[in-house]
Amino acid sequence: MREKKTPEKKDKAGTSDGMFIDRAYIEGLLEEAKGADERAIGGYLDKAENFQGLNHREIAALLVSERPEHLRRILDIAGRIKRHIYGNRIVMFAPLYVSDYCVNRCAYCSFNSGHAFGRRRLTLDEVREEVTILEMMGHKRLALEAGENDHECSIEYILDCIKAIYGLKFENGAIRRVNVNIAATTTENYQKLKEAGIGTYILFQETYHEPTYSRVHPAGPKKDFAWHLNAFDRAQKGGIDDVGGGVLFGLADPRFEVLGLMLHNEHLEAKFGTGFHTISVPRLCPAQGMNIGDFPNLVDDAAFEKIVAVIRLAVPFTGMILSTRENRAMRKKLLQAGISQLSAGSSTEVGGYAKREQRARGNPQFLVNDERNAMTIISELMEDGYIPSFCTACYRNGRTGDRFMSLAKSGKIGNVCLPNALMTLSEYSMDYGDEIFREKAAAIIDQEIPHIADERIRRRTLENVKRIRGSGERDFFV
Repeated sequence: MREKKTPEKKDKAGTSDGMFIDRAYIEGLLEEAKGADERAIGGYLDKAENFQGLNHREIAALLVSERPEHLRRILDIAGRIKRHIYGNRIVMFAPLYVSDYCVNRCAYCSFNSGHAFGRRRLTLDEVREEVTILEMMGHKRLALEAGENDHECSIEYILDCIKAIYGLKFENGAIRRVNVNIAATTTENYQKLKEAGIGTYILFQETYHEPTYSRVHPAGPKKDFAWHLNAFDRAQKGGIDDVGGGVLFGLADPRFEVLGLMLHNEHLEAKFGTGFHTISVPRLCPAQGMNIGDFPNLVDDAAFEKIVAVIRLAVPFTGMILSTRENRAMRKKLLQAGISQLSAGSSTEVGGYAKREQRARGNPQFLVNDERNAMTIISELMEDGYIPSFCTACYRNGRTGDRFMSLAKSGKIGNVCLPNALMTLSEYSMDYGDEIFREKAAAIIDQEIPHIADERIRRRTLENVKRIRGSGERDFFV
């Protein structure tokens, strides 16, 4: 059942809490931005370069500008922000699809309730089988995904899946954190997810442009724009202070979508003291049952790279997630433009990991464009100078919500992120890598340990890495 609606309050922008996305305001910003002069834009970029973020007018001006010199500087600053705040760390994860039953008719999704195919919900034993395969790939952080169907995929089923995942213990450890990407739900259900020990609750608004939203969501509970939009408010009230937003770029004007994301982030900061923990940037790609030619706002590679970079300038301390929707070349580019989390070895199909082992095919939610296995992706990241990180320490130490953001904005988060990245990479190399991989990882780890600023933590990290390599001890974190 849906929660009873309560009277709406006015927020600082003058719109109601329930509908804080003002379409006319965003369109006005984009129109006004066309008149931004060279000097003003230079000032905005100077501000971004000092890690101060950007306001709506400044973001709009960068999005609208088509000057090559502006684009070059946007990309340059985005890369420097990424390196300054996140260093060369890239957090790794994988999605786990547990059900493709869905009552919605989303025009862009193969799980659309109007599509005829053999739908499936994993049994708990099948969930365990999928997780076993993912653990054998080295993953420690999963994103649980499911279609919306209260009968076939109730909150109780989701909670049972989470319990089953956390209950598994392997020779090389366990899944340490389950993030959840399921349909907008009630405060009571968010409380249950919090009690189950989830990490981040992720939900994509898909599009902040309400007419487009109505067109691509013609039927099902998801067609209610306001209910979907206010899901994070209910999640926060339910105790989940780490929430992750996103849009599906390609549904509406991408510049409008970026500003919608920023307004949403600002709303959450004003109301709950913390905005998005992460922002995902999925781009519309082919899926079974849909014709991609029906979507007039597709985003090309150059425009997409700029979008990612502008978001990094706008919210320098927010994690940015990229999936295997993007191909290898594009993923390499976007890592330089601000991406800090990557999926690897992903399947977007229910039971897809077991099917892949059996060389079988089903109905993925969307087509994957980077089909390399996890080890190949992780190895290439190291070759490109990155540190693949399997860290889940912030969740486990209670560094979430405003506590995480305060550390990030003070610059102190690096005191724990780098050590944890190095210790988890050492674990991964010993448990899943061959001799060549281990040597490659060891060289990076030994090179990076001296860069840990805090002497006490540096010594502790060095000692823990020795124990990981020597005696086989695991799961160290700070």
